[in-house]
Amino acid sequence: MLLQRLGIPFTVEPSGANETIDEPLSPPEITKELAIRKGHHVARKYPDALVLSADTIVEQGGIVLNKPADTTEATTMLSQLSGRAHTVITGIALHHQTSDRAVVRAESTRVYFAPLSSTEIDRYVASGNPLDKAGAYGIQDDYGALFVRRIEGDYYNVVGLPLHRLYQMLRSHFGDLIRG
Repeated sequence: MLLQRLGIPFTVEPSGANETIDEPLSPPEITKELAIRKGHHVARKYPDALVLSADTIVEQGGIVLNKPADTTEATTMLSQLSGRAHTVITGIALHHQTSDRAVVRAESTRVYFAPLSSTEIDRYVASGNPLDKAGAYGIQDDYGALFVRRIEGDYYNVVGLPLHRLYQMLRSHFGDLIRG
């Protein structure tokens, strides 16, 4: 949905890259490293394609919140975010193997949650939506949208792909490969 807004044709290809980070990295560096890994994995199969890859995490108080493993972890994460601020960080990598060009950036957005009741958290977790999202919520979800009091930064970054940052990267580094 987000890529369609750019008006550039695309195909989705899951990377299957290893997402384990064994070294101590800052949250922005984690997202950039994972975006690079995902992109390189796909670029090997499609060397002539311009490959976009991304990874999003939620960071709160120095703790990284990835996708919850189960409903219990989702409930815990949402309880931690309740009434507090956190940062959504997305690493974006663009890679064109044939021309040996690559660029990677990270975008951060500060998100402020309203206080959540246990009933609100339980209802949202029961919907299943939190289980495939970093930090156990999606700002674009029906319930998830109600939790966010305000944001500072790119809304689309919180959804999972900062469109303005991506557009700038495409225009600055790969303008010859895209239309528009």
